Amino acid sequence: MQIPVYLFTGFLEAGKTKFVQETMEDIRFNNGEKTLILLCEEGIEEYDESKFSSSKVYIETIENEEDLNPALLKSLLKKHSAKRVLVEYNGMWQLASLINALPDNWVIAQEFMFADANTIISYNSNMRNLVVDKLQNCELVVFNRYNRDIDKMELHKIVRGVNTRAEIAYEFPNGDVEYDDIEDPLPFDRDADIVAVKDKDYAYFYRDVSENLDFYNGKTVKFKCVVAKNHQLAANQLVIGRHIMTCCVDDITFAGFLLLGNENAISQYTSRDWAIVTAEIRVEFNKLYGRQGPVLYLKDIARTSLPEQEVATFY
Repeated sequence: MQIPVYLFTGFLEAGKTKFVQETMEDIRFNNGEKTLILLCEEGIEEYDESKFSSSKVYIETIENEEDLNPALLKSLLKKHSAKRVLVEYNGMWQLASLINALPDNWVIAQEFMFADANTIISYNSNMRNLVVDKLQNCELVVFNRYNRDIDKMELHKIVRGVNTRAEIAYEFPNGDVEYDDIEDPLPFDRDADIVAVKDKDYAYFYRDVSENLDFYNGKTVKFKCVVAKNHQLAANQLVIGRHIMTCCVDDITFAGFLLLGNENAISQYTSRDWAIVTAEIRVEFNKLYGRQGPVLYLKDIARTSLPEQEVATFY
């Protein structure tokens, strides 16, 4: 039997407890099914269990990140014979600690992130790795205590730099809610005959290709890249791409594509050479990917200088 897990993340005083409280007061959600709440952070607000629409709700506190493990979670579930779990997660803990601790039959059903609109920009500047950690897979981001003096676009960019799919809601102190309707035009024309990508926009380009692979099948693209070459590649193959940083130095990864071309042209390049490549993307299976992926067929390649910023970012 699968155990659905509803995950609420965010930082201290972000509004997680209030949201969970209201959820458990709603008979449409809390209609008598035995529910375990794992409280990983004790803030100023406390749960008022007398207002829950059902009494079959059991709260257990986990005080330390290192205490998270499958055995503990299984024992707490068994203790209360619960059929589902809500987790109010500590914003200072990495989500991997929880994911790695989930028993095999526990499945995250929904994930929400909450943030104080007045402090999230500071969190993002000083602890971006933790912000990114909470944004990556959430379905909804709620900015609490929002007011018209706060630049909505700044909040929007924090989310969209990490997660393009999450809904964004802005909640005012009086309880009114506005949903984000800001359009996110790509910084390049993906409908052009040749999709030309500026140096600073490679991260957006790579993510868009990854998320919309079928759209790019047959498209011709042009961008600056660094070459990677090793003994596993054939004489007519290169890997080209850029290093991308999502949040911090620790998460820099190489995001590249397989390039196929004329052996004479390819042989002129070796690892760490920079080039401007024009190529046609074809979606096909290749053992380098181990699945269907974007294979670039070379049309033109020319040596070039390093970009002003070697590591591509979303900000």
